[in-house]
Amino acid sequence: MVWVAIAAGYSRDVPQQKGQVSALFPQPEVETDSQISSANLPRAVRGEDNRILIETDCLTAEIWPNGYVSGVKANTLVGRKTGAHDSSFGLDIVDFLMGPGAEGGIPYTYGDKIHGSIAKHYIELPQICTRARHINSDLIIGHDFVAVCQWWKWTEAAPGYTPGSLWEQTIVFPMGRRYFISSDCVKSANQVEELFLRIDMPGHIKHNRGDTFEQIYLSYEGYIPASDFFENFAPDDRHFYQRGTHLLPQRMIRAHKIPGKGTPWLGGMTLEPKMVSEAWCHQRGYVCLIQEIGGLPVKAQDRFAASYIVGYFDSVKEMEAEYDRYRGFTSLAATKDYWLLSEGVIVREQANGFRIRPQGQWPEPKQWRVLAHGEGEAIVNGKHIRINGEHIVEVPRQE
Repeated sequence: MVWVAIAAGYSRDVPQQKGQVSALFPQPEVETDSQISSANLPRAVRGEDNRILIETDCLTAEIWPNGYVSGVKANTLVGRKTGAHDSSFGLDIVDFLMGPGAEGGIPYTYGDKIHGSIAKHYIELPQICTRARHINSDLIIGHDFVAVCQWWKWTEAAPGYTPGSLWEQTIVFPMGRRYFISSDCVKSANQVEELFLRIDMPGHIKHNRGDTFEQIYLSYEGYIPASDFFENFAPDDRHFYQRGTHLLPQRMIRAHKIPGKGTPWLGGMTLEPKMVSEAWCHQRGYVCLIQEIGGLPVKAQDRFAASYIVGYFDSVKEMEAEYDRYRGFTSLAATKDYWLLSEGVIVREQANGFRIRPQGQWPEPKQWRVLAHGEGEAIVNGKHIRINGEHIVEVPRQE
């Protein structure tokens, strides 16, 4: 395999860089700990049709900027230690902007087993994953991570609204981890009383009577056998979460156990539970794991964001431990030298200068926490941060 090193900057004015790789890299065979070497890793290239091919010591994955877009491409997240792969339509897949209730926008179908009985409406369309067809992307190769940044603007809006809200997604693949970290951020073009973004988290599960999973774990409910998903049922019939009507969970974890002895769980964890306004886990020919984030008031140019961990774990306890390590962070940014997880919404304003903005019109705290990983220097809300390894700092609110 010939690898073409690409270390694009984060500026969205820089033209796309294309590698000269003509085919996708092969899926790795199961490797023992002694066989997995970090030499020449991490690696990433642009392949056929500008696809992004990623390899760390723990994972391989693909991200496609053309066709069915956003998130990690279906069936490409492979654990090098076990050979596990997802059985999804993609991981951290993005749809559209919506609001609650039947009035106020483009009508949303409801009252059936596909959509449930809760009235909603569309605010901005189309569905990114199926209709955008092409999204912009940057590829960053750091010393011990690969990052991909993707973005797109919605082109249609309901009457009374303006199209053009910006969706941004940052995905980081750290070395030494069997998971990736991602974040979805929306910069709204409109003032909306309650705006939310619909995504798949971690991703829908394709199956035939439970042949691709043994059980599902929902942190707000518990363990559910695969047999509960043999017949279709509506989203709000069971295994349903809605902020405000259900108790806010300590952690927001949704995972399924891959069949077999010694096989891992594939989990998706939203690191700040209060950012989830609704979560589905229902059967509609596949297990549908829709999640709605935000559900908060915004003015034009306001932002809101949520961050996640998605990948492979040996147990729910392992997921909980990793969750607690990153609990409360909601936004992600990356440069070639480091990546930052923050509370609020982190916005890059210059080369190493960042500002943290509040979530929509929610109140802004006096201090924000920032987790920095890598080497270098960042300025966040005017505070200089020297980064060497991984550590958490607090920065002041910027007036």
